[in-house]
Amino acid sequence: MVARVFIDGEAGTTGLQIRERLATRRDIELLSIPDHLRKDVSAKADILNSADAAILCLPDAAAKESVSLISNDTTRVIDASTAHRVADGWEYGFAEMDKSQSSRIASATRVANPGCWPQGVIAFVRPLIAAGLLPADYRLTVNGISGYSGGGKSMIEAYEKAGDKANVFLPYGLSFNHKHLPEMKRYSTLENEPLFVPAVGNYYKGMLTSVPLQLSTLDKVPTGAELHAAIADHFAVVPGGFVDVAPLADLERAGELSPQTHNGTNGMSLHVFANDARAQAVLIATYDNLGKGASGAAVQNLNLMLGVDETTSLAA
Repeated sequence: MVARVFIDGEAGTTGLQIRERLATRRDIELLSIPDHLRKDVSAKADILNSADAAILCLPDAAAKESVSLISNDTTRVIDASTAHRVADGWEYGFAEMDKSQSSRIASATRVANPGCWPQGVIAFVRPLIAAGLLPADYRLTVNGISGYSGGGKSMIEAYEKAGDKANVFLPYGLSFNHKHLPEMKRYSTLENEPLFVPAVGNYYKGMLTSVPLQLSTLDKVPTGAELHAAIADHFAVVPGGFVDVAPLADLERAGELSPQTHNGTNGMSLHVFANDARAQAVLIATYDNLGKGASGAAVQNLNLMLGVDETTSLAA
């Protein structure tokens, strides 16, 4: 059976990447709305209701409008915007979050594609809280760097125009009210929103997320081996997926810790570094902000919803 899929917002960065991944699929018919009808609400409603699945690559308000135009109970939706990530009735589209998450996505009619930044944090913190190694009220700090494609069309244009003169490390979100904080808190199972200081680098795509831990503040101080084991055990029982846990290593530096390691793939690597004598650790995740962080995750979720191998059209 051929599934009819409509990418609403296919001209944007995420939409283009999704279309590229799906273009050669024989099990999918990609639907498109003519350019002259893109602002025609009736035309959009018709195509949304004729699709088996709609992937929304739109600003939040436009995504909500598109969902409101679906009048049947057969069109399944993957929303890549922020609009529904903590909304009731929407399944969170991080398939490796729990051992049963992929099956929940597979049976869902509404899936909120996760934001790029929260996934690395959730991958570390959720297992540690579940294992009792971090308390849910831990005051978490998150740092990281992402390629400038994460800022969308305007940032891409600005960076590419500036070339070598563009800022090589640009911290942002300095009002501490980043749009990804609600999902970071909810799906990490934290009681408080983290202190989150992201940055943009002068390169196109790829990201590195860093979670430092002052373990000495805890009543019971876990070792680096215990942290690593809890994270590794979590992903050992997750079926399939694209997340790998690197071996625990005592290193001063690691050459593979590049934000661009997984560019062009849907992979995510998790690293644990610790000094037990100092009771300090840092958790570092690397993945592609346009892959696992956006379009790759959307295609993975679509595959699950269509009942095909979740790795189809995706490089690990």
